[in-house]
Amino acid sequence: MRWADLLVLLPAAPYQLAAFPFAALFHHLCASGHLSLTARYIFLLAGGCLLAGTAMGSYAVLLFIPAAGSVLVLLSISPARAHTWVFALQMSWQTLCHLGLSGQELDPQDTRPAIALSAIMLLTQKATSLALDIHEGLVPLQLGQGLLRRALPLCSYLLFFPALLGGPLCSFSRFRAQAESSGALPWPLRAAGQRCLCALALRGLRAGLAGGLAGRQGCAGLGCLPRVWAQALLLRLAYYLHWVLDEALLEAAGFGLEAGQGDLSVRDLWTLETTHRLAVFARTWNKSTSRWLRRLVFQRCPAQPLLATFAFSAWWHGLRPGQVFGFLCWAVMVEADYRIHAFLSARATSRGAKLLYRGTTWVFTQLIVAYILVAVETETFSTLCRLWTSCNSILPLAYGFALLLLLFAKKPKQN
Repeated sequence: MRWADLLVLLPAAPYQLAAFPFAALFHHLCASGHLSLTARYIFLLAGGCLLAGTAMGSYAVLLFIPAAGSVLVLLSISPARAHTWVFALQMSWQTLCHLGLSGQELDPQDTRPAIALSAIMLLTQKATSLALDIHEGLVPLQLGQGLLRRALPLCSYLLFFPALLGGPLCSFSRFRAQAESSGALPWPLRAAGQRCLCALALRGLRAGLAGGLAGRQGCAGLGCLPRVWAQALLLRLAYYLHWVLDEALLEAAGFGLEAGQGDLSVRDLWTLETTHRLAVFARTWNKSTSRWLRRLVFQRCPAQPLLATFAFSAWWHGLRPGQVFGFLCWAVMVEADYRIHAFLSARATSRGAKLLYRGTTWVFTQLIVAYILVAVETETFSTLCRLWTSCNSILPLAYGFALLLLLFAKKPKQN
């Protein structure tokens, strides 16, 4: 695999790697007592602005405008209405950016628009999470302070450089607590180094798989199933590599993750690749985003929360044809997964039947996940039509038909 091929999937990776020295410098200055709390917020904010300007160029303005707008809304609107206003602002701006940039003829080698869109999506996560915290009274605004002193922590949280281009969602309360105590935290070199070694292993594994697929030509009929699965595995490895680098950068800056709060641990990786439940895969995949979607949509939607969650996820990702089709297909597959497994597990009583049940559903889960990932990454409608009319659609259609048959069966409890 060429390095340029990796950058197509991970356009922000070089800038994340370049930020490691600044993350280590920030932690060293905090540990040595050279930075006050205000200076720490300024360092993190200035680093974020510098990283945005370097990685996005003039497109960084698209990030700064909604960040400033969200802070102004949070400081001027009552806590009861803050979430509604911030949500409307962020999603409206993000949608305009998606539509505007996708409608232009951009240089395929120019990664700046993709990086800007990714950062805006992460900003939406942080801004809406903060607004919900304020709305629910988890983060009281300090009204007695001046405007600049109240705005600085908010701006720093929305734009702090270790999580500007990636990384799991961190709550404002945890961000503030770690910014205040980062000088007392142990040197994070070991944790960051372990994640970097894991990233190297993932890159090597992906390079070997890409090299094995490079010499193979097209496929036909059922022979396309293994090829689509291998393509999806390449995509998953790219995402895993990205998440590990993001978390390593946070560790290097002293913003360690709580147990189970990151996007990818060894246990999560094992779960993603071995689970025979599509619903378990959906909950484990990109865990911080899954928790954010659950809090923002699933728990607040009175009707059809599962469908609404995946529909909103398609909107948040950009509403390209492949994304709309892929996420709606994912919603149907998860709903079918609940009912199919409730039906099969009750009938698989012997040891042999259980092994057959788990092995078969693991293969089905792998193939359906591959189908969804390839669909979501599809750029054009014609390519999506070719995927839809191929043999790869047999299993999703079978799951959809099984859902119709079991529709009137008792719905299992959902965790």
